[in-house]
Amino acid sequence: MSEILCHWLNQELKVSQTVSPKSFAKAFSSGYLIGEVLHKYELQDDFAEFSEKRISSAKLNNFSRLEPTLHLLGVQFDQNVAHDIITEKPGVAMKLLYQLYIALQRKKKSGLTGVELQTMQPLTNTKLQNMKSEAFRDRLRNLIPRQTDVSLMRVSHRFQEKYKYKDEDLVHTHLKKLENFQKLQEEQRSFNIEKQRLSRRRQNEIMAQIQAAIIQIPKPASNRTLKALDAQKMMKKKKEAEDVANEIKKFEALIKKDLQAKESASKTSLDAAGQTTTDLLNTYSDDEYIKKIQKRLEEDAFAREQREKRRRRLLMDQLIAHEAQEEAYREEQLVSRLMRQSQQERRIAVQLMHVRHEKEVLWQNRIFREKQYEERRLKDFQDALDREAALAKQAKIDYEEQALREKEMHEQIAAERVQARYKKHYSICAEILDQILDLSTKVADYRMLTNNLIPYKLMHDWKELFFNGMPIYEQASLKHLSAKPSTEQLIELEKRDLLDNNDYEEYKNMVGEWALPEEMVDNIPPSDNRILGHVIHRLIEHSLPPQVESTAPELPSFAIKGCLLGKTFSGKTTALKFLQKYFPIEVLSIDTLVQEAIQAFHNNEKVSGALQLQKAAEEKASPVRQESGDRSQNLHNVLSAEGTPETEDETRLSTKKTPKAEEVIASASLSELTTRAQLGAKSEKLLKKGKSISDTLLVSIVVNAINQIPIYKGWILDGFPMTLNQAKLLEEALTGFNRNLIELEGKKSQISTLAVDPTASREVPLPPSAFDFVMLLDISDNTSLNRMNDIMAEAFLSETPHENINQRVAAENQDMDEDQNLRDQIQHRIIGFWDHWPSLEQWFTEPENILIKMNAEVDEQSLCQKVKEMFMAEIMKKENKAKKKSEEKEAEKKEEFSLPEATPPTPPAPPPSEPEKEKEAHPPHERSKTPTAKGKPASEPPHGNRESPQEGKGKKSETSPKRKGSPRGKSPGGKAPVKKSPADSTDVSPVPAVPPPSKPGSEEWVFVNEPIPEEIPLFLVPYWKLIENSYINSIKTVLRHLREGQHTVLAYLYDTRTGFQQFLRRPDHKQNFVSQWQADFNSLPDDLWEDEETKAELHQRVNDLRDRLWDICDARKEEAEQERLDIINESWLQDSTGIAMNHFFSLMQAELNRFQDTKRLLQDYYRGMECKIPTDDTKRFTRIPLVQLDNKDTLEFQLRIPLVPRRSISPESALSKPKIKALLKGNIDYSLENVELNFEADEKVVMDTWQQASLAVSHMVAAEIHQRLMEEEKENQPADTKEKPPQAAANKKVKKEPPKKKREDKKGKGKSPPMAESAPVITVEEIAEMERKNELRLRIKEEHLAALQFEERATQFRLELIKTKALAFLEDLVTKAVDVYKLMEKWLGERYLNEMASVEKLTEVARYHIETSTKIQNELYLDQEDFFINGNIKVFPDPPPPVRPPPVEKEENGTLTIEQLDNLRDQFLDIAPKGVIGNKAFADILLDLVTLNLGTNNFPSSWMHLTQPELQELASLLVINSELVDWRKFLLVAALPWPIPLEEELLETLQRFKAVDEEQLGTVTFEQYLQAGLWFTGDKDIKIPANPLEPLPFNRQEHLIEFFFRLFADHDKDPPRLDYTEMLLYFACHPDGMEGVYRALSVATGSHVFQPIETPVLVAEKTSSFIDMSPTEEYPEPEDNFISEERELQEEGEEKEEDIPENANTEMISMETLLKVFRGGNEPQDTNRFASYPKTESIYSENFIKVFQDLGSKNLEPIEVAVLLKHPFIQDLIRSYPDYKIPDIKVVLQRSEHIQGSDGESSPSRLTEEKK
Repeated sequence: MSEILCHWLNQELKVSQTVSPKSFAKAFSSGYLIGEVLHKYELQDDFAEFSEKRISSAKLNNFSRLEPTLHLLGVQFDQNVAHDIITEKPGVAMKLLYQLYIALQRKKKSGLTGVELQTMQPLTNTKLQNMKSEAFRDRLRNLIPRQTDVSLMRVSHRFQEKYKYKDEDLVHTHLKKLENFQKLQEEQRSFNIEKQRLSRRRQNEIMAQIQAAIIQIPKPASNRTLKALDAQKMMKKKKEAEDVANEIKKFEALIKKDLQAKESASKTSLDAAGQTTTDLLNTYSDDEYIKKIQKRLEEDAFAREQREKRRRRLLMDQLIAHEAQEEAYREEQLVSRLMRQSQQERRIAVQLMHVRHEKEVLWQNRIFREKQYEERRLKDFQDALDREAALAKQAKIDYEEQALREKEMHEQIAAERVQARYKKHYSICAEILDQILDLSTKVADYRMLTNNLIPYKLMHDWKELFFNGMPIYEQASLKHLSAKPSTEQLIELEKRDLLDNNDYEEYKNMVGEWALPEEMVDNIPPSDNRILGHVIHRLIEHSLPPQVESTAPELPSFAIKGCLLGKTFSGKTTALKFLQKYFPIEVLSIDTLVQEAIQAFHNNEKVSGALQLQKAAEEKASPVRQESGDRSQNLHNVLSAEGTPETEDETRLSTKKTPKAEEVIASASLSELTTRAQLGAKSEKLLKKGKSISDTLLVSIVVNAINQIPIYKGWILDGFPMTLNQAKLLEEALTGFNRNLIELEGKKSQISTLAVDPTASREVPLPPSAFDFVMLLDISDNTSLNRMNDIMAEAFLSETPHENINQRVAAENQDMDEDQNLRDQIQHRIIGFWDHWPSLEQWFTEPENILIKMNAEVDEQSLCQKVKEMFMAEIMKKENKAKKKSEEKEAEKKEEFSLPEATPPTPPAPPPSEPEKEKEAHPPHERSKTPTAKGKPASEPPHGNRESPQEGKGKKSETSPKRKGSPRGKSPGGKAPVKKSPADSTDVSPVPAVPPPSKPGSEEWVFVNEPIPEEIPLFLVPYWKLIENSYINSIKTVLRHLREGQHTVLAYLYDTRTGFQQFLRRPDHKQNFVSQWQADFNSLPDDLWEDEETKAELHQRVNDLRDRLWDICDARKEEAEQERLDIINESWLQDSTGIAMNHFFSLMQAELNRFQDTKRLLQDYYRGMECKIPTDDTKRFTRIPLVQLDNKDTLEFQLRIPLVPRRSISPESALSKPKIKALLKGNIDYSLENVELNFEADEKVVMDTWQQASLAVSHMVAAEIHQRLMEEEKENQPADTKEKPPQAAANKKVKKEPPKKKREDKKGKGKSPPMAESAPVITVEEIAEMERKNELRLRIKEEHLAALQFEERATQFRLELIKTKALAFLEDLVTKAVDVYKLMEKWLGERYLNEMASVEKLTEVARYHIETSTKIQNELYLDQEDFFINGNIKVFPDPPPPVRPPPVEKEENGTLTIEQLDNLRDQFLDIAPKGVIGNKAFADILLDLVTLNLGTNNFPSSWMHLTQPELQELASLLVINSELVDWRKFLLVAALPWPIPLEEELLETLQRFKAVDEEQLGTVTFEQYLQAGLWFTGDKDIKIPANPLEPLPFNRQEHLIEFFFRLFADHDKDPPRLDYTEMLLYFACHPDGMEGVYRALSVATGSHVFQPIETPVLVAEKTSSFIDMSPTEEYPEPEDNFISEERELQEEGEEKEEDIPENANTEMISMETLLKVFRGGNEPQDTNRFASYPKTESIYSENFIKVFQDLGSKNLEPIEVAVLLKHPFIQDLIRSYPDYKIPDIKVVLQRSEHIQGSDGESSPSRLTEEKK
């Protein structure tokens, strides 16, 4: 069964946890899986509240929620079962799951959902179930301990286990100690025994030595006797031995002879016998006999040999014993003879032996003491080794713990960094998200303001603010800005500056809002004024101090420069030491350099020795080493300017006090030291104060060390620079370049935003890098920490144990200090590396990627090899670069040599005049001293042009070699630099054909760079900055006001629209009139509704109401029109257009001011270049008048800016105009005519202002040209008589040439006599100089006028653009306002029409109710433009609804009604309260009720025709025995049809009753009965009739449930109680009597009882018994029906046979239960099955007792049902027992109707139909 359940759970339901038979109890102990199973079947709606935890609260929650569902399914479940499941009692969970499986399968077959099952339960059962559930929870809560108690129990159990284990450990340790003690005792005892044994042995040895030391002098005896005796003995022995040996030899020889004779005889006999018997038959032979004889002989010979051996052994033993006896005798004789020595000799021997013994003892004692000493020394040495090993082990553990702590600290720091980085990123993302939300809300707000048409400019500004991370909403107001603004105000200022800059850039570049409109697309915007840019940047260069730049060396250096970076312990020093072995390089470590510098200071390293070394190095090295000079210069600058912040206090104090003699001497001695010593002194001073060495000082030390390295030798820095500041300082010190300064120079080259330098290169050249390569040895942090721990561990293990203890302790202390410092610094170093490395990586990769990354997490050899390979690759790259540079320089030198050879030689220049010599004397001298740097000399030469090709020619100056190199730096333009002889200048009159001259400002034009006075740049540069600042600030201010004005316009238009809408929605009083009319209308009496005059009066009232409402609508319309006119006439539009016009006029004024200032600057510049005095411009600048917004009279002297009054054109004068603009399309709106006329006036003002500004610019340019011509005429008056061919040729280019010639002629004529009178003699040199000056003056004039004309075109273009944008802006503003005004008019008209329409609808509704003569019950609602009938409000109440009559039961198909059943029950209960009545009495009662039915209605009409025989037949069907009838069974059958229950439904109902019966009394009250419910409920599909007067259908099933309680309850008790088991036994009846018995047994035992397999016999018996008991032979249909019933029962039996489980019918049944089931009936008297007369219950009791005893129950204990059903008596009783068969009483009724002559044919039984 467990496998079936597991398969069901895992495969079919697929629960969340796999269930196996072994883990079944544990899996379901929490109740979660049970809830999941119920949830799969849609029975557990609150499954989401279940918990998978295994704590007590979770289990209590789960099982409390399971209990109602399980009871709903009829599963036996109470607190004991839940407790057993929770405690994982074996088999309980499986049993519950089996019951649940059966119930769910039954529920699945029925097709009912959980909700339907709940609704089928009676209300009382539901309430009772809720109460039982609460009680279940309380009892289960008491049974299940709390989780805290469980946890405490677990904790106490765990500690008890620990106590038990510790107690056992104590016992074991005690036993172990006892065993060790016994072992020690045993060892001590064995040691004592051994010691005693050794002492005894030593004593014996001493006694033996004493005895041996005794000298015994034997007495002289007769040698003859002794010798004779010995000789005799020896002779005897020898003789005896010889005799024995001879005998033995003889005996052995005899034996051998006998054996040889026997063997030869046997061989011959065998051969003869073999030859004679070969041909004969195989008869009996004597071989066996012979073999026996031979065998016996062999045995005898072997026995003889053994006997001889034994005899010889015995003889030898006797001989040995004899020799021992003789030896003892000889010893005794010898001792007796030796004892005869003298006593004196014995005493002397004893004394000597005693001395000898003492000496031996002393020697042994000394040996023993030495052994003890050696053992002690070995023990001490071993203890020292053990102690050192323990210390080493402990130190190793400490190191490991320390390393672990370091790693944990590093991980913590890394986690903090990650957390900080996460917080930073999170804050950034949160800020971006907030800005996105702000942008979204801002867009949403403005979509509302602009009707989803947001202007492009606003969206662009918001995007700029969003992209720059600034808030979009206003943070603070800038109206009242204090001296110290708040943070929010600063943010607002930044926002304003950003938007101002963007607007200015758009205005300057003519993009975005300031893009060229369509009408100006054909006009090409003027290009940049190259002449003005050249002038401005030349002035700026003159105002800046000169810069001296270092030039690159002529020969490139092949020495490599680099640095090796990485974390601590990344292997930098190791790799550099490896490189130093193979390459000639210097490794510079900053720590070593600092120590050497400090040591040099301590050693007082003087300058003299260093200078000698430096001179020697310079003599050996090449003289082209300019980098070292730069480095030394920078180094001296560092030393001189090294006013470190640490010494500031001292310097301040020293200024207050006079220097002492000691300080003077110290400073003098410090100045005598070398640079390295001075740097060491400063470093030591800082270190003594506990401060770190500054980056500047460290860089100075490194640069000083690099300067000492020969130029041909490369160098590599070890771990330096470590910060970005150090890298910057080091690069500046080594190369002389500063990237920040270069960027500043690039910015300075474009310092002027209005004038672009034409000669400035846009690309900033990359500065040379201080290093050729930068190599990073990359390792992880853990690797660095591990290497530190490994190095420290190796250092600890490498200590020698044999050195002096004091030295070792000192070294250990020093190493420990270093290790501790290293440990303390390692984290800070790693953090510092990570803090500074990103900026360093960017520094080394941005201009030129010189960074090389290498993975250093490899072994030392591989790392060194990798570094070596990379270094060799960098060396090759460096050599290739150097070779390439040298080749380029050689190619440049060849080109320079080839160019002079190709150019023809120029004639020598004429000697300059004395004034020119004086002017030119000083500048060339200065220029020769300082070389030029990038074409920027310290002081300009007099004729201006420098050797740099960029300044002379613009972008492509290298294409014309003529202008490239004038030898003296003069201007290469014109023919001035080509110096001709006087003959050439006078003779050559024809001019060859030359290309057309270049125009001023073009790319081919060479700017005039004549020297200017020093005062001019000092004045003009600030003046130009003032021009730029005023221009930019004015533009930004105006654009800001325009931008803010756009927001104001949108907000005003939105407020206008919304305000007008609110005005249109203002409340009115129309509803009051409507309500009053409706009240009057409904108050009309009922008898006047049909009166025609009354209707006419009502119609008139409706007309009056309509007129009144129309008057209200007209008045509201007039008010709205007046409000619109007030809005149009409030002059907001006129003020807004006036303000916008003033803003655009301010832009024109800014452009005009810029032009005037630029004109003045150019005039001063070129007059200064011509060495003329600047003119005093007393004329005031032109001012553009602004529009006067108000009409107040203001005096002219009170105005700083002229104002133009605004005069609007009157509509009368404008009616004659045929022009109609697009603003007033369609019908003419006279309220907007004034707007149109004002717009035309504003357009005219703008056009007039633009024409005025344009004319002013043109007049100023013409005046400047006229002034130039006048000055030229004045200068040319004294020189009219001279020939001026070059000037005439040049003057052809100048504008207005004819007037100029006429004036010259007039002036020449008037002044010719004085010129002629004073005409001096002029030399050829003077003529050439005059020609050159005239040509220069002409070029200056051309350039000046060209620059002015450039500015004029640009200003005219800007003015026209401003004019166009102004007109477009004004048109857009007026269009927006007119659209709003038109929209207001549209809203006004639509609202008026809607209000009139609603009034018409109201009138129609009123007229309809008047004509139909009906009251208006619902409220009529008319508010503004809405009219509707409010169905939620009624003006008078509804009439009360009719009362529905109660339901009445009707007679159907002869079925007794509930009332008739109750009447019969009352009568039978009065007559027979016990439920049993006599057969005859029962028939008489029924007959009386049928015949005497006088208005009592006891039976239906079909029962009224029953005769007495039919009633007797009916009684015979219900008889228990031959005389008794159970009237309850009769009423139960008469109440049909009701749903016949299945066996499972009976058992479920029984379980519900038992669950409700908490006291287990076997009875329930009416409330408990309704709470438990039966297997069916009332009919819930009752259709409620639509007619309220029609009664509801009668719910028969619900009344039947109540009737069954009244039928079976015991009414003698108060309250009445029902024996539910007895009732269910009645309901166990079945059309098949045998099936009814089994159903009754199932109800009695409380579980399903299966039938045994005896299908054929059962069917035969059933048919015979049924035919006997149902006498219906007349009617064939019931028999046919019964045959079909038999087949169905047979099929059911077969199905049941297949479904019978293996452990079926294992329930126990008692004697009382069996007697309760078989209450009486037809039983055989004996075992004969065909007996038919009745017996009493006492006979059943005796039979049952006998059955129980036969089945082994002697004391009538309960036995299994399966065993009981096997007994023959029980089988016969079940087959023949009729009380549980439902009789078919309808057969009798149908027969009665047939007899009475009914037309209908007899129909089959209703019960059979229900079964089908």
